[in-house]
Amino acid sequence: MIDPQASAPPGSPQPWDGPDGPRRDGAGDAVSAGEPASAVPLPVRQGTGRWLVLAGVFVCAACGLVYELELVALAAYLMGDSVAQTSVVLSVMVFAMGIGSLAAKRLRRRAAAGFGAVEAALALVGGCSAMALYAVFAWTGDWGGVWASGPRCLLVAFSLATGLLIGAEVPLLMELIQRIRRQDAGGAVADLSAADYVGALVGGLAFPFLLLPVLGQLTGALITGAVNAVVGGALVLGLFRRDLTPRARRLLLTANVCVLALLASAAVLVDDFERAARQALYGPDVRVAVHTDVQEVLLTGGRHGRPLNLFLDGRLRVDGRDERRYHEALVHPAMTGRHARVLVLGGGDGLAVREVLRHPGVRRADVVALDAGLVRLARTDPALSRLNAHSLDDPRVRVITADAFDWLRTAPAAAYDVVVADLPHPAITASTKLYAQEFYGLARRALAPGGRLVVHGGAVESRPRDFWTVDATLRAAGLRTTAYRVRGRRTAFAAGPDRGPVDTAGAHRDWGFLLAADRHTPRPRLDPAGPRPRTLTDAALAADVRAAERTRVPGLPPSTLVHPRYGD
Repeated sequence: MIDPQASAPPGSPQPWDGPDGPRRDGAGDAVSAGEPASAVPLPVRQGTGRWLVLAGVFVCAACGLVYELELVALAAYLMGDSVAQTSVVLSVMVFAMGIGSLAAKRLRRRAAAGFGAVEAALALVGGCSAMALYAVFAWTGDWGGVWASGPRCLLVAFSLATGLLIGAEVPLLMELIQRIRRQDAGGAVADLSAADYVGALVGGLAFPFLLLPVLGQLTGALITGAVNAVVGGALVLGLFRRDLTPRARRLLLTANVCVLALLASAAVLVDDFERAARQALYGPDVRVAVHTDVQEVLLTGGRHGRPLNLFLDGRLRVDGRDERRYHEALVHPAMTGRHARVLVLGGGDGLAVREVLRHPGVRRADVVALDAGLVRLARTDPALSRLNAHSLDDPRVRVITADAFDWLRTAPAAAYDVVVADLPHPAITASTKLYAQEFYGLARRALAPGGRLVVHGGAVESRPRDFWTVDATLRAAGLRTTAYRVRGRRTAFAAGPDRGPVDTAGAHRDWGFLLAADRHTPRPRLDPAGPRPRTLTDAALAADVRAAERTRVPGLPPSTLVHPRYGD
């Protein structure tokens, strides 16, 4: 730690004055009183040098926060949207930053060379982290065995390495800025902290609003690494080059050139890499892959007799070989009774409303979907629009682009005979509020007297606690429920929160549903005057009710907005 300098008594000789008059800085300029000479010869004035160091702090802080957010996004995107997983990444990084700060104390005597080496390493590790993790997940994520947790371990390793390098920056920068002009430690810390925090703000805003939507995760990380390498190398080699030996200058220059060449090569090949990784994950038949404002939407198959698969953020949401079993079980039992006005929450693919429109007497069907890009694709893609029977273009259908929770808060009371909740699994963090007691209270308010609400609650067999928590939450909202379970012939595509290769996505082979009503306990059955489903009968529904009841987990508390109860 650098001790603050005490003020000299009045009239005493100033430390910057020599016998031949005022001392001069590295640029040959006279150092004025009150501006001590730099301990390191600089090619610029002291004030300019300090400004350049603080600008470097600003940029490095922005890059560091981008790396941190990148790892958090990858944790959610590749391995499941889990609060626990995100917390592990953040806590490991913060812990590693503390260790890195302590380790950097040994480098203070060679602060310039140490800082240059740290920035080159950080640019390489942070810039390549997204591509490396995506590669490991795509090509080895289905190995199982000892490597079952391999991608997660690698994520923690990258978090640890990135945190160590970020933590080493501040002590070295503190030493460098003090070498330009010594000042009290409190003032130096204040200057560095201000530049660091403002840089973190810019990096935190740039990631979601610029890098992610414009460049994507892979290219965004590579460009951030390149910026980090350029700024770190330029600061040391340009401002503190006289503090380095010729050999250190050559090594540092070579290291930065190699890092930049590697990052540039990766950026050139990133599109080919992403296509290859997608084929490893989803097979060779990837037909559409787009990033909407909400999520990644990917379609495979749908032509030449191959079934259509729809993936949302890597999770299989529609399997063309088995989707009818899911959507018929979701919709048809709820349509027994009055069903002139129907509300579908979610269902932007148009498949749930397809089943709704098969029932005579439907006068209006409102679809509240968050992702306008998915709705657009469901209307325009030939295979997907054919699968949903062009339901979203039916004149009785009104599509509303909105968050289901927010929209229900302003929805008219008692407006719908049937509400269909075709929503992602509750264990996905962003979906937890859509399975909360408050959400079901709003849905109950939107139901007309005698109306029904049907909810997809996830897999019953493999995640019974989650499923029966949904039941407890519906009951806490004042609804009466009956559960039923339908088995899928293949992977239960919409059952769980897991993301992974198609071949390993079959951990959930059933779908659990809850039929709820306000004033009576509903009994799942088919409308005698309605259409005949292809995969469902009254006898099968009765057996499905009994099968679900055998898995009941009693005594579970409801899930609320402030206390979500769903697992990961």
